[in-house]
Amino acid sequence: QLQLVESGGGLVQPGGSLRLSCVASEFTLDTDAIGWFRQAPGQEREGISCISRTDGSTDYADSVKGRFTISRDNAQNTVYLQMNNLKPEDTAVYYCAAAGSVVPCVAYEYDYWGQGTQVTVSS
Repeated sequence: QLQLVESGGGLVQPGGSLRLSCVASEFTLDTDAIGWFRQAPGQEREGISCISRTDGSTDYADSVKGRFTISRDNAQNTVYLQMNNLKPEDTAVYYCAAAGSVVPCVAYEYDYWGQGTQVTVSS
């Protein structure tokens, strides 16, 4: 059974940076796409960035373009999300998720989910 574990969240001031990691128990046919999603209390879960194993293509939500960068290290079974110039509206629980095919960067397309890591941006 595929397991995903996020880490790297915490408290940071506006303008600061964090690097999130998502470690998979294995990279298999179930991990053709890996995505980062976030959810604030009372809000829907939104896709912020996704990456494809097959061609390395990436997608970003408009709200994070130019500030966040997703990368994937297949040898280490790890996907990263580098977050720069953080804003208070980035505060949320961040989740990584996996899908067995190349799919749009929306939550309902993904099959496996981690438990999440809290990111809080506040002065």
